[in-house]
Amino acid sequence: MPNKPYFLENKISDDNMIQMTNSSLQKKIFTESEIVKELRKLAQDFEGKIVYSTSFGFEAQVITHLIFSHHIPIKIFTIDTGRLFKETLELKNQMEAHYGKEIKVYSPEMEEVSQLELEKGLFSFYESVENRKECCHIRKVKPLNKALQGVDCWITGIRSEQSLNRQQMQQLEWNEKHHLFKFHPLFYWSEEQVKAFAQKNELLYNPLHDKNFPSIGCEPCTRAIKSGENHRAGRWWWETGSVKECGLHQ
Repeated sequence: MPNKPYFLENKISDDNMIQMTNSSLQKKIFTESEIVKELRKLAQDFEGKIVYSTSFGFEAQVITHLIFSHHIPIKIFTIDTGRLFKETLELKNQMEAHYGKEIKVYSPEMEEVSQLELEKGLFSFYESVENRKECCHIRKVKPLNKALQGVDCWITGIRSEQSLNRQQMQQLEWNEKHHLFKFHPLFYWSEEQVKAFAQKNELLYNPLHDKNFPSIGCEPCTRAIKSGENHRAGRWWWETGSVKECGLHQ
């Protein structure tokens, strides 16, 4: 296990550390200054081995802004699946120009993508959950695995109210699959808080948000939501069931 960050020091066991820390962070709604403080200390504790993954949603814009504007030494990366909206790709370029900093891109192996499309066609993910997860694994999960090699701490923009599945997560987690800590600084922020921060700080954002796309992924797998629908109802909308994840956070 990597060295423990400062808020995990002097605990008895790994499991107890996570439990006790999350107990102290129970419903902890970090302020802007507190997030900056936490990120600075984590960057120090995990020097050179801490990353933030952005998908350019509102939450991602908030955290990216805090990292870049405060010059916190946390590497930021994104995954280009090859099927993103053009608005998302344009926003990535705008972000780099605005902050003068690089957002590293990880992409799937084109041989694997080509083989999948040759065997099952361009839209196999509509045919079954298994096919959709296979596509997600090739286009998202494998590039993520590459991005997280040698990383000890992974910052994300996950919020608990985004889905029932994410409500079961903790603000600080040990991820056994990748052998690292995951920290979600906006975990208890509401959607209204995120948007208010973005508006107050005049953050760049994806114009699809103005067209009822609160959660944006690959273009073929994302639609606008209807009034009263869940935040992530537009993701893989043809599937039934409440747990809809691509495998990045499992």
